[in-house]
Amino acid sequence: MSKTDAVYVIDGRLVHSLTDFYTIVGEAVSGPGGYFGRSLDAFSDCLIGGYGTPADGRFRFVWQYSGESRSALGYAETVRQLEDQLEHCHPDHKSKMHEQLERAIAAEGPTVFDWLVDIFQVREVELELQ
Repeated sequence: MSKTDAVYVIDGRLVHSLTDFYTIVGEAVSGPGGYFGRSLDAFSDCLIGGYGTPADGRFRFVWQYSGESRSALGYAETVRQLEDQLEHCHPDHKSKMHEQLERAIAAEGPTVFDWLVDIFQVREVELELQ
């Protein structure tokens, strides 16, 4: 990593919900009140660079206390998020959303934490979990 690379630190102790995550990341990137997405799709879009981060993609994230975030963004938060998505999704998607919700209620499948880590991987943004 060169000296011009930006490193953004996520304080996992402050993440108690997905909404908290968006706030914490926004502030890590752009300071108090900073924006870095308010939905999974918007967060993914911000990771392409240029939304407070270097547009050339020369940045990475360090997620401190990620174990605490993993717990906070576990199945309870996943169920809450999926219930909200089920309520607002297109009727054609309700069956699939209901299946995902049932799996989360049974503590099976990916959690909100897993969704976020996957987004970093898909966008090929370096993420260090500490």
